[in-house]
Amino acid sequence: MSIPTTKKKMTMMIKRILFFLTFIIFISFSGFSQKTDFGVWYNISIKHELTKKLGVELSPVLRTFDNASKIEETFLEGELSYDLTKFLSLAGSYRITSNIEDDDKYHLRHKWYAGIKGTFDFWRIDFSGRVRFERRYKTYFEDEDDRIPSSHLRFKATAELKTPSFPLNPYISGELFFPVNKEPEDLIDKKRFAAGVEYKISKKHAIDLEYIYQRDYHPKLRYEHIISLTYDFKF
Repeated sequence: MSIPTTKKKMTMMIKRILFFLTFIIFISFSGFSQKTDFGVWYNISIKHELTKKLGVELSPVLRTFDNASKIEETFLEGELSYDLTKFLSLAGSYRITSNIEDDDKYHLRHKWYAGIKGTFDFWRIDFSGRVRFERRYKTYFEDEDDRIPSSHLRFKATAELKTPSFPLNPYISGELFFPVNKEPEDLIDKKRFAAGVEYKISKKHAIDLEYIYQRDYHPKLRYEHIISLTYDFKF
């Protein structure tokens, strides 16, 4: 295959990916209503392999809401992961958060999770499924129920197109949140769907652009449209 032909195909793929993401974002914004919000998430992911099977990740994050005009939360999360096999891994994490509450002030929250992830590839598509148990603790209490830590089971599925000779990898994902320690008003209290693209700058550096549609049922029904920007660094 000639170099001009390869460049032409790469250019066409970039245009299709950008058109796809632009189309999704346009459709989402056209459906805004009084119960709909827009936010931007800014993420940094710093990863390091301690051994061939054991890895650590540190992630500072800032999230906005109210049409991206206010900071909803900032947090720092540390994760430890272990590869059981080529296709199966375990992970655990702790997160400390400064979150805006109903008094319009920021209060600390704490969260930990443990999960298992399975992956397999077919042709050039990487499929993955993740099950995660998480527990969150508040420090701002409006009633006695707030003193009870909230727990969820989260199920996430992802499909990512891998292109070894090309720096862009598009993907889609879906995630469901199931409450497990309180009497739920609904079986599922949050749904999250995403479409994005990863741009590999080098082996150690990458940028991720993602559109997220989220439906949060509690404490009140809210639809969120989110743009997530992530800088990944591996060393």
